[in-house]
Formats: sequence, structure tokens, C-alpha cells
Amino acid sequence: MTKITTALAAVAILGCSAAFAAADQPAAPSATPVKHMSLKACNKQADTKKLTGKERSQFVKDCRAGKSTG
Repeated sequence: MTKITTALAAVAILGCSAAFAAADQPAAPSATPVKHMSLKACNKQADTKKLTGKERSQFVKDCRAGKSTG
């Protein structure tokens, strides 16, 4: 009877440690795309640079896409 109790206790301890080890694993990467700058933030930057017309449109488009705008 003592051997069975010892064996069950050992299995329980190993099972718990495996559960804790699995909980410590980092989360899988998200399938959602990386969030880029908001339109409002890009427009504010364009205002600061005093851009107009096609230059402003291209700047905002690149900004929203996360491209370096220099």
C-alpha cells in the first residue's frame, strides 16, 4: 500500500511540474499585422513639415505603411 501511495504522489508531483513548465512558455506570435502609425499622427507630422498636395499624400501613405519618411 505504501508503494502505491508513494508512486501516486510521485506522479502527481511530476504532473504538476509539467503543467507549470508549460505555463511558463511564451505565447505564440500573433497572426495580426503590426499596427502602423494612425492617420491622425501621420497628418500631424505632415502639418509639422508643412507638406501639401502630392508630397503630403505620398508622405501620409508612406507613414501609414510604416516606411521611413526621412
